Amino acid sequence: MRVAVAGAAGRMGRVIVKNVTEDDELELVQAFDLRELGRDCGEIAGIGRLGVPIKDARDMEETLDADVLVDFTTAEGAVENIRVASEKGVKLVVGTTGFTDDHWRKIEEYCERVPAVISPNFSVGVNVFWKLVEFAVEFLKDYDVEILEIHHRFKRDAPSGTALRTAEILKEALGDRKIVFGREGICPRGDEIGVFAIRGGDVVGEHTTFFIGFGERIEITHRAWSRQAFASGAIKAIKWIRNVNKPGIYGMDHVLGFKSV
Repeated sequence: MRVAVAGAAGRMGRVIVKNVTEDDELELVQAFDLRELGRDCGEIAGIGRLGVPIKDARDMEETLDADVLVDFTTAEGAVENIRVASEKGVKLVVGTTGFTDDHWRKIEEYCERVPAVISPNFSVGVNVFWKLVEFAVEFLKDYDVEILEIHHRFKRDAPSGTALRTAEILKEALGDRKIVFGREGICPRGDEIGVFAIRGGDVVGEHTTFFIGFGERIEITHRAWSRQAFASGAIKAIKWIRNVNKPGIYGMDHVLGFKSV
């Protein structure tokens, strides 16, 4: 399967380049970014020269030629990349986060043309974490629920897409509870789901869901200490989507078999 990577010069993009290159079923044919233009993406990824130079993502409309585009960029850039790929019939694996409601409306329209796996987190462990949260909340609906996430100091969006997806899962089960992002001043706790973000250092990603009752507390935590956790899931998604021809948006729950197509 011929793979193009958008955001190839970024932290996650470099790991994706390495993983695609090391997989016998995949062929890295293109790399895109707005930085390091013209440089070999393998050298940037630290795996040696691959003969695949980084092309300008702004020229993707003229140059994209692959079976699947993997996108780990920015929300604004990803929406445009999804548009271009969909118009060219190129399948998508998107791990970018920070999309607004307007972004999602456009993405849903574009993905009426091609199949796309879009997930705020490609880690297999995180997707099991979500299943554990979904299971636990059914038995703990009268408990106070809080979400805490920690990421490196360079992450642009907050809260993380993973935390937001966790909040959605909880809200679906708890119904009328509102989501509160942080607290300040006089703010007595009501029927709400608190979501908090910490930024610092080189933390790859940590998410904890707290179920807090009277006299006890349950914590469900996922910690990632390497971006390889996300890359491994992205590779699974690339291989899975190879055999999917029905347009639409799919998630890692489809890739892992938690949900049928």
